[in-house]
Amino acid sequence: MNSEAVPNEERSMGGPANISRLSARERAARGVYLLPNLLTTAGLFCGVFSIAQTMQGFYFTAALSLFAAQVFDGIDGRVARLTNTTSRFGIEYDSLCDLVSFGIAPSLLIYQWALLPWGVVGWLATATFVACAAMRLARFNTMIGEVDQGYFQGLPVPVASAQLASLVLMYNFLGKWGLPDKHIALLMMTYTLAGLMVSSLPYPSFKQLQLHRRQPFWALIGVIVYLQLLVAQYELVLFAMSVVYVSSGPGIAIYRWVQGRDVRPEGARSWSHDVTEPPESDDRAA
Repeated sequence: MNSEAVPNEERSMGGPANISRLSARERAARGVYLLPNLLTTAGLFCGVFSIAQTMQGFYFTAALSLFAAQVFDGIDGRVARLTNTTSRFGIEYDSLCDLVSFGIAPSLLIYQWALLPWGVVGWLATATFVACAAMRLARFNTMIGEVDQGYFQGLPVPVASAQLASLVLMYNFLGKWGLPDKHIALLMMTYTLAGLMVSSLPYPSFKQLQLHRRQPFWALIGVIVYLQLLVAQYELVLFAMSVVYVSSGPGIAIYRWVQGRDVRPEGARSWSHDVTEPPESDDRAA
């Protein structure tokens, strides 16, 4: 096979066309960066552990495992940027791991814990959540570098997962054990989070925070107080944080609408422009 005949998918992943024309041995020699991808893998393991715990009926442990996965998800990208080890492989691998840890795992948790009595409607809700999570991750990858770095377009998948997991923690915080009663609020919550993920609502990304630089003294005091509350009442704090962030998107959108501004983040695209056909090329493999 001619080395020029490279599928467009590999060309788009590799960047410039000359990179996609490297031989298989040359591409393999490039390797992958260990540190950020190991952190991503640790997050994946937490997601799989959450699935295992859900299947065994340990819902509280399963919920905590999802928050552990978020810790690794929150630092792998930052480590990659700090160590200058970002790569296209890392981006795609992170998205696949996120789909497992923050799409499939929380969906199975909420289904087994609360939506099983709803029958077909319950598993349809969980399937919708997984599908929207997958589309949200795919859209994010196609819009890297295009949207205002200060905002996400749509609710981030890890936060949607955190909201579902925090419901289990809050249920335990209220002194209840076992399975909750059949309630339409939990069903609607699942559908609502799914819709927010694929929406165009602006959600703060906090990527502009420069924690490695000098900060006001009150910021240090605030972090200390927050950590104390987190240790003392972590179920309540995690639930409250999830609710506040999920609500921030509609809140920011309403504020912008009142000011007569576009409610979407700068550079955001509608779904009709998210997926583009690959350019035609004479190098396409037969």
